[in-house]
Amino acid sequence: MFRIAGIDLYLHWSWFVVALYEIGSRTSGYSTPLWNALEYLTLFGIVLLHEMGHALACRQVGGQANLIVLWPLGGVAYVAPPQRPGATLWSLAAGPLVNVALLPVLYFLWRELPAMAAVSEDVFRYFRAIWYINCGLLIFNLLPIYPLDGGQIVRSLLWFVVGRAHSLLVASMLGFVGVAGLIGLAVLLYFEGAGRQAIWIGIMAGFVFLNCGRGLRQSLALVRAARVPRRAGYACPDCQAAPPLGAYWHCGSCRQPFDAFDSRGICPHCGARYEKVGCLDCGSLHPFGEWTPPPSFRPDP
Repeated sequence: MFRIAGIDLYLHWSWFVVALYEIGSRTSGYSTPLWNALEYLTLFGIVLLHEMGHALACRQVGGQANLIVLWPLGGVAYVAPPQRPGATLWSLAAGPLVNVALLPVLYFLWRELPAMAAVSEDVFRYFRAIWYINCGLLIFNLLPIYPLDGGQIVRSLLWFVVGRAHSLLVASMLGFVGVAGLIGLAVLLYFEGAGRQAIWIGIMAGFVFLNCGRGLRQSLALVRAARVPRRAGYACPDCQAAPPLGAYWHCGSCRQPFDAFDSRGICPHCGARYEKVGCLDCGSLHPFGEWTPPPSFRPDP
């Protein structure tokens, strides 16, 4: 759609389909459907501000954040903060903090503005709805369910104590408990006649389940990687992890595994040359010259 502060904003095609359905079927008591449309657009305006909070905070700590995608379940900011618990925690917490900052502003527009100026009933209903929407987004995002912000914040806090791999493992397992809770809530709403809400919560439960499964697989891979021998004298510039000792890199040309540090980036099978080597812990790419000795490494005299 457009670019803000160097961040590309995309709108998924399914957003338009769901928007037409939601705007046309809402019964919010407005005098005209145009207010339904404005309320729905404002919802995603708040979501965009939330995701911008993630992206700008990630950049503040030296990470990369160049893309935000809005879709029917909300928004996704594609952020890659430095693989440190503090940097990750700030990148995650900044999104909900945007919603916290909006609380007094929206409350004033709802409770005080009508008393100061004569506004229509539609305006009053609109500001009241937006305040509740912002509160709902804040509470929902802070649920300790991975991969929601609350679950990832819990993961970042655990990272300080148990490390990167085990913190992700615990957060993913807690996420599966959250999935069971969401499914139970969806069933309860369905039998109480709130079918639309039940469907959306069921879809969200499926989304959370898929991401928890991905997080669980990644955490187990990180646990296995932590047990392999590490090459002394090198450290990733981003996460400071020493590279594993062995053929853990795969050539993009012949698909054969090789040790990128042992061969200095040249595949021994086909001769393909790589100027940069990827960190298997955080995924970043760096030239060999940037792989510095870890803080604990001391060369022999």
